[in-house]
Amino acid sequence: MTPHLRCPHGHRIPTVRRPGGHGPPDRLSDRREPGELAGKPLDRALLASLLEQTEPGATVADLGCGPGHVAARLAGNGARTVGIDLSAGMVEAGRRRFPQVEFRQGDFRELPAEDGEFASSVVFYAIIHLDPGDMPRAFEEMYRALRPSGLLLLSFHVGEEVRHMDEWWGHGVNLAFRFLDPAHVAPLLEAAGFAVEMHMERTHYAHEAETRRCYFLARRLPFGAAEQQRPDDRRPNRSAH
Repeated sequence: MTPHLRCPHGHRIPTVRRPGGHGPPDRLSDRREPGELAGKPLDRALLASLLEQTEPGATVADLGCGPGHVAARLAGNGARTVGIDLSAGMVEAGRRRFPQVEFRQGDFRELPAEDGEFASSVVFYAIIHLDPGDMPRAFEEMYRALRPSGLLLLSFHVGEEVRHMDEWWGHGVNLAFRFLDPAHVAPLLEAAGFAVEMHMERTHYAHEAETRRCYFLARRLPFGAAEQQRPDDRRPNRSAH
């Protein structure tokens, strides 16, 4: 039997549905601990570093934001922040808890954002719920929504297994947690138009699920430079921006 992640330790509620499955019931969005970053000093440091490299007053996105605790921390440090999540319940919970953040409902594969709207984007433990075939499209959308030279801070669990969850807080769910190989993720980022500037890994903290975690900091290349590093069949048909 496939083991379950010991949620909620070390995780936000998943926000991307599996094909044919469903995410957590919307009422579960109020069962998360909004201060979970308190026990993650490296995550807090990486967020602070991202903001230090982001132009003051520019908009920062939290993609796959769940109920918004990362977005709220960014906003609390002075950033104009937009949180985007697939779940209407998560978005509503975020709006109630963190009115200083703008929340939008949307999909990684078609982000509700203008071209170049964000100066930086954070994606913490959200791509682990994407089907592998959707990941290139998701990275291309992250590229599109970032301004030139914008930064993407990405994290995920390291490995090759897929863990499933069929119950959350007594409710039936159908969720996949896909562990990812950094050597596979990095080329997908580069194919989408990013240059990876930092790759860091850590073991779990005592209160987290016992997994290894990976962090990438990637910079959006100018459109022309990005096109040169994409295979011909992966080059999108759109004008420079």
